[in-house]
Amino acid sequence: MTSQAAEEQVPDVVEPFTLGPTWKRGSDGKFILPEYTLGWQALAWTKTYLQHYVGRPWQYTPEQARLTLWWYAMDPVTNRFLWRDGVIQRLKGHGKDPLVATYSAFEFVGPCRFEQVAEEGNEWGVPAGQPLGMQHPAAWVQIAAVSQDQTRNTMTLFPSILTKRAIEEFRIDLGKEIIYADKGRARIEAVTSSPRALEGGRPTAVNMGETHHWLASNGGHEMAAVIERNSTKSADGQARSLANTNAFEPGEDSVAEQTRDAYEAVEAGRATDVGLFYDSLEAPPEAKLTAEWIEPTLRAVRGDSTWLDIERLKASILDIRNPPSRSRRFWYNQIAAAEDAWMARHEWDACKREDLALADGDEVVMFFDGSKSDDATGLAACRMSDGLVSTLGVWQRPPNWPAPETPGYVPYQVPREDVDGVVQHAFTRFKVLAFFADPGSGQDEDGEMYWDTFLDRWGQAHGKKLLLRAVVAGSKAHAVRWDMRDRRNQETFTDAVKRTREDILQRQLVHDGHKVMRTHVINARRRTNAWGITIGKEHRESARKIDLAICMIGARMLRRTVLNSPKNEKRKTARGKGRVVVLR
Repeated sequence: MTSQAAEEQVPDVVEPFTLGPTWKRGSDGKFILPEYTLGWQALAWTKTYLQHYVGRPWQYTPEQARLTLWWYAMDPVTNRFLWRDGVIQRLKGHGKDPLVATYSAFEFVGPCRFEQVAEEGNEWGVPAGQPLGMQHPAAWVQIAAVSQDQTRNTMTLFPSILTKRAIEEFRIDLGKEIIYADKGRARIEAVTSSPRALEGGRPTAVNMGETHHWLASNGGHEMAAVIERNSTKSADGQARSLANTNAFEPGEDSVAEQTRDAYEAVEAGRATDVGLFYDSLEAPPEAKLTAEWIEPTLRAVRGDSTWLDIERLKASILDIRNPPSRSRRFWYNQIAAAEDAWMARHEWDACKREDLALADGDEVVMFFDGSKSDDATGLAACRMSDGLVSTLGVWQRPPNWPAPETPGYVPYQVPREDVDGVVQHAFTRFKVLAFFADPGSGQDEDGEMYWDTFLDRWGQAHGKKLLLRAVVAGSKAHAVRWDMRDRRNQETFTDAVKRTREDILQRQLVHDGHKVMRTHVINARRRTNAWGITIGKEHRESARKIDLAICMIGARMLRRTVLNSPKNEKRKTARGKGRVVVLR
């Protein structure tokens, strides 16, 4: 058998990658269940008061039942929920909306708060010793999303899943955007991206839909923050939020991505566990998008969602019009970088060192990437001793900046004086051995290059102390001005892109984990020029910035240049020839 044929062998059963407790098994091979949970009553209540369609009581799949038991797990000492908030991540079509609708109905009029411990032979059939609940006296359930279409997916389910008995017994008034019960004492409402309108509310449960679409640009970040604050101040301290999501697109900095990062930080011991429930069923990293791999992989990833048609999904995955990264995200539930991504998120994250930080007096090199308005302006430093990359500053148009058609619109401009202050402070705090600054292409009101005045100021103030000068000869000689539009500089930077990627993959680069730099690195795309592979935005007008990635690569380039510089060798030699003073 050839090595290629061996590589194409596919296991009969693909083992999925799992996060969370739902698919965990004990040593006896059985699924692990929580010891103490209100979920048993949730299962009984939903079967009694909800329906798949008229005449057929609601019945969770085994996977959904385990999810329910874990989500409603409680501490037997305090009788409070174990989880403060949660995330259910599954492939597209898994049935997340109906599941969320049943939880919402239970929180709306069901016995969703602890009342007592069950005794033998109780009316719900709950095992003795498990908690029994009572209806919340003022239930306020929110179905939250960043668009009305997303909330509608869930809201339209309630008229069909609520039985006639539930509607009559709890006096439910079905509306399109607000559903009331018990003469208005309980309600379910749909809410979208209006964080200010949400501020100050006291919902008892919030279900957040498709958080992979919750971005800074559409108000998703602020909305998630408001929901967290509102849940925290709930009267009984038991209000919770549950998000459902598909695999997110890395680099978008969606709420889904932020939450996954937070969960992984806890798992790695880098952050305190604050009660985040995260449950995901994903294809293993080795799973391929080939005809041989697709069927067993989908059987593993779909879990109990047997209604998903594997042959149809297989056709979609094999359709060359669909990018592989999209198929991996939607159907394999994998967090996959775009095909032309320069760096995968896990590759960059593996180089993170939170225990390292720049200190006063460190020898560093700095790289500046300037812009006027559209792109970001960034400043990064690289420490000479260990190559640590740190962000010193980043300035970019805020996501909520008014649109050009807004009355009284004022275009955003990077605050040059603020940037200047950060640069001057860096020269005061550190021993800067080299500083290159790309001026960008923007112009000021006088038609001059937007950054030239400041580049001249920095060069005049600090140029004599630098080991390297950006332009060393000719009429354009300058201590710090390094224009990336110059073909010679493009060739040098392209080589730096290659070397930096190699350093990252070989774990020879360390960084401090700055959030915006991470986003910019993940945003960067591979682009080919006359000298090889460089980086660029996904397209010219893209809102996904990469400027701090450029600063990072530029800073690493300067460190390498300084280390190989004859001036640096002379400096080190001179330092080694100090006089020996004998203290008596």
